Order: sequence, then structure tokens, then C-alpha cells
Amino acid sequence: MNVYLLEDEGGVTLFDAGIKGMANGLAEAAERFGGINRIVLGHGHTDHRGAAPALDAPVYCHPDEVEDAEGSGGFRYWPDLRHSELPRSARLMHPFLHRHVWDGGPVTIEGTVSADDEICGFRVVHAPGHAPGLIVLWREEDRLALATDLIYTIDMSGRHDEPHMPDDTYNWDGALARESVRNIAELEPALLWAGHGDPVEGDVASVLRRVADTT
Repeated sequence: MNVYLLEDEGGVTLFDAGIKGMANGLAEAAERFGGINRIVLGHGHTDHRGAAPALDAPVYCHPDEVEDAEGSGGFRYWPDLRHSELPRSARLMHPFLHRHVWDGGPVTIEGTVSADDEICGFRVVHAPGHAPGLIVLWREEDRLALATDLIYTIDMSGRHDEPHMPDDTYNWDGALARESVRNIAELEPALLWAGHGDPVEGDVASVLRRVADTT
């Protein structure tokens, strides 16, 4: 799980909050830069809000993500993971991991961020599909995209993998998720960091278009 520390007026803004076991490490890392001013969730799934309840900082998200950040963490629109089309190992492990290892529980949302808002020199881009209120942070000057779960660069077991779409089991709207990937490709990123795994470098736009069009 990737969490991004963005320089922010004597402290940092965290973009996403990882899993609950990351809380101490995130607090220690942020303290070296002045502490955590706020947390902005890329979306409200359990493995992205996980550490937030243990960090003494206000939490923000897109308006369409408040329900899940303050509620089920995505479970309201996921099927029963034990009987889903996930690989067998994920069907066995993911329900336990989401509920008992990754998630720190619901968070209280202090306020919201919407498309075209500015966060630490980045512009908010609404990219719904994987989650209704998923956002990408986009910095025009160096064409950097912090893309949370727009795409994955790990497989279901956490091993590094070629860029691909999130499994539709975890998507709020799979078709819309692909459309959002195409929209981010139109920005022509030079570098894209996802919510899990490695960055996408080189001809990022072509990679994103291929990912969106692969079934």
C-alpha cells in the first residue's frame, strides 16, 4: 500500500492512509517534516483509510466517497468475497485481511475535496469507477499523477505485476473505471504512481490506454 507525503506549510498532507499497521510508521515519517496537517483519501476502501483513525489529523475525501469512508469501506457494493470470482487464495484471505488486518475502521470526514481543487500543488481529478469518489492528484509542471487505485501494478497476492485494471469484484462500476483510465491518459502523464506497487514510467498514456482496453 502506497501513501504519499506531500509538503504542506510546515508539515505534510498524507494522500491516502494505507492500512492500520502503517500508523506508527506514517506518524514517524511525517514528524520529520513537521507532522501531519491533514489526510486526503484517494478513496475510502479499507486498505486506504486503514491508518487514518489512529493518526491525529483531519481527514478529507471526495463528496461521493464520504459514505464509504465513514461506513463500510467499500463492502456495501462488493459481493460476498468468499463466493466471488476472485482467485481462490484471495477468496480465502481477503475477507479476513480487509476486516481484521488492513482496516482501522470508519473515519470522521472533516471536509471534502472536489474536481479542480488544489492540494499541495496538485489538481484534484475525479476518476470514478473503482470507487465512486476516487480521485487522482495531478501536477501539471512535471506531469506527475498520483493515481491511487486507478490501476494496479501488483497481483492479488501482492506480487509486482504488469499494469492492469482492478478486478471488477472490487470496482463500483467497471466500465466507468476504464473510462476514467482513458481520461487520465489524455493528460499525457510522464510518471504515474499507483496505490499499490511500482510506478508506471515512459509512455504512460499508451500503457493506460492498453490497460483500459484489455479485457
